[in-house]
Amino acid sequence: MENRKLCRASRDKKIFGVCGGIAHYFGVDSTLVRLITVILVFAAGLSAWVYLIAALIMSETDEY
Repeated sequence: MENRKLCRASRDKKIFGVCGGIAHYFGVDSTLVRLITVILVFAAGLSAWVYLIAALIMSETDEY
């Protein structure tokens, strides 16, 4: 079983690296995660606070 950890991306980041880290964790393209995040922020009312809290909680890694 692979030991995976959800971390912010240090190389694949635009703002804080949260979407890049989530994309790496699930094995999908980071652009897709960013697009879904933007849609959720504007259409479903996902607060930008959730993104900022995730940026504060998630540790950063140099691997991706």
